[in-house]
Amino acid sequence: MTIREAQQQVDTWIRTVGVRYFNELTNLGVLMEEVGELSRIMVRQYGEQSWKSSDKGKDLDDEMADVLWVLICLANQTGVDLSAALKKNFEKKNLRDSDRHRDNEKLV
Repeated sequence: MTIREAQQQVDTWIRTVGVRYFNELTNLGVLMEEVGELSRIMVRQYGEQSWKSSDKGKDLDDEMADVLWVLICLANQTGVDLSAALKKNFEKKNLRDSDRHRDNEKLV
């Protein structure tokens, strides 16, 4: 599935099953919640925090997909073509950071 197709499929789902989009500020709050849930799993799986019983059944891939879903909702609501935005972002990074990371002693 391409990013553009994902944007279309999310929009179709929202308009048919989800009734309508939450407003942009609500979705921003939902995005922060989802990032927090992703963070919780990451710090337990890769960091130093121990697992809690409430973390059982939480999957990293599902949490990442939740973040992506809400980000796509926000893009749809604000008229952002994520495919075009990502392409432009790659161009920016290639110009700005072409030597930056290669010359970073911390990464060698």
